[in-house]
Amino acid sequence: MGISVIIFLLIIAGIIFVLFNLYNSLVRARNAVKNAWSQIDVQLKRRHDLIPNLVETAKGYMKHERQTLEAVVNARNIAMNADGVAETGKAEGMLTNALKSLFAVAEAYPDLKANQNFLALQEELTSTENKIAFSRQAFNDSVMNYNDKCEMVPTNFIANMFNFKKEEFFEIEIPEERAVPKVDFS
Repeated sequence: MGISVIIFLLIIAGIIFVLFNLYNSLVRARNAVKNAWSQIDVQLKRRHDLIPNLVETAKGYMKHERQTLEAVVNARNIAMNADGVAETGKAEGMLTNALKSLFAVAEAYPDLKANQNFLALQEELTSTENKIAFSRQAFNDSVMNYNDKCEMVPTNFIANMFNFKKEEFFEIEIPEERAVPKVDFS
């Protein structure tokens, strides 16, 4: 009788140990998602901080392009106030489009294109865009890992029991990036 009680207690202890490990793996994955998002947030803040300097530098040269400059400033303000992954992705897509317009218009101003401050800011912004892309990929990888744990047996039982919710992927919505480029050799 004593051995069966010990075996029963060992089985219960084993089950509890497995449940704790499953729960901890979900917490670890959720924290990885939060950490990855904070890395994106750092890069987005850096991007947002660069834009006013870029706009101020361009203002002196682009007196007739007020609408383009205002679009960049407005898009930046919307992006800074975005809340949540989906809203941030949409707002950052708008900001990317506004910046593309600014750089396209800047091509018509040779003095601006030659301005060292503008060139340095443009290079810094390009570098930040690359860091955002890398951070976005790391975030989405973390989200995929976490969501897999929330959906796959046996961790999905623990996830449902303790109300772990799936996370959203971070996608910057720019329709032009989804379109297949047209190649014409004629």
